[in-house]
Amino acid sequence: MSMIVAGVMSGTSADGINVAVVRLSVGTARASRPSPHENQHLDFTLLGHEEYPFPAQVRRAILALMNAELARVADLARLNFLLGELYAEAVAKTARKHRVKLDLVGCHGQTLYHQGTAERFLGRKLAVTWQTGEGAVIAARLGVPVVSDFRPADMAAGGKGAPLVPFLDYFFYRDPRVARIAQNIGGIANLTAIPAGASLGQVVAFDTGPGNMVIDALMEELYGRRYDRDGKVAASGRVLTAVIARLLRAPFFRQKPPRTAGREEFGREYLARFLQLCRGASKSDVVATATALTARSIADAVERFVMPRLAARRQPASCQMIVSGGGAKNSTLIGLLRDQMAPLGVSLHFSDEFGLPAGAKEAVAFALLAHETWHRRPSNVPAATGAKRAAILGKISYA
Repeated sequence: MSMIVAGVMSGTSADGINVAVVRLSVGTARASRPSPHENQHLDFTLLGHEEYPFPAQVRRAILALMNAELARVADLARLNFLLGELYAEAVAKTARKHRVKLDLVGCHGQTLYHQGTAERFLGRKLAVTWQTGEGAVIAARLGVPVVSDFRPADMAAGGKGAPLVPFLDYFFYRDPRVARIAQNIGGIANLTAIPAGASLGQVVAFDTGPGNMVIDALMEELYGRRYDRDGKVAASGRVLTAVIARLLRAPFFRQKPPRTAGREEFGREYLARFLQLCRGASKSDVVATATALTARSIADAVERFVMPRLAARRQPASCQMIVSGGGAKNSTLIGLLRDQMAPLGVSLHFSDEFGLPAGAKEAVAFALLAHETWHRRPSNVPAATGAKRAAILGKISYA
């Protein structure tokens, strides 16, 4: 039996809402993709995807409340319900545009705080996360069940709650003969390394560091723009290599997987330090340096943590990197990343080439995760998150 599922995602850059509509069904046809669950196949069809920018005042409110030292409880509660309304409106518009009747929605929500490593609080050591956007509101407005709040179940099982997209990466990109690295460049950059012929337990996935987050914040601070369109500002600047070398000495970049990051690592405080290190440089040099930092941190992560594992498994000498996310539109960033990957024998490709548009992948992932939750099947990847066991993710709000 097939289901039409909408996946909803808004990332750490808080630039807007991505909605993807997917038809999923369990089948046995040869065209079906092997499911990560034994003895199952999933037919997968992307029916459409759309992007909706947040109103400027909503984006400002989200950014102000992310990792905030002080926040009014009333504002947090109001934002939770407001985002539920905005998510529901975005899904409804997408369903109308593509003329589909939805059976289910999977909504990641907006991350306000993520602490994947346990820290002491009131006498207990706790790892915690908070994604906001009320699932009950979405379900009530759309008249279909909604799966939301995916991360806590993995954390309750001992994981870091991230990354969760590797389940889709494995399902979509694994190949019996080709090793692949699915590299997403959203606000945070993260990768999933899938050795040729790998089982789900052999997947390696982790956050590599900043993606667009630092670049976007600098563009806002220095130019009053939301992002560097096509990387044109970065292309006009000079990379401050000494600054990059100093930043890459931070403990995060040496930390072995599994690891996860967010605004806690690369938010306001990081931006202030970055600007301090770049003082005296031109604005374009600062943006060029941030862009090069993203490319270099990805390359270092691949060289340090991925290539040795592939070599140990006697994988083919060449490997494919499949890029998705907003960073795929930044041609300067992609050029730098291609140059960094070539010496490692890694060729660069885009998820669009595989039938998965770069801007839709994360939303598609949460459609898939919601589908698995609805069928009471686990969809975390313990090898990626560090969880002690597989877990059924999310909470269901019924219409």
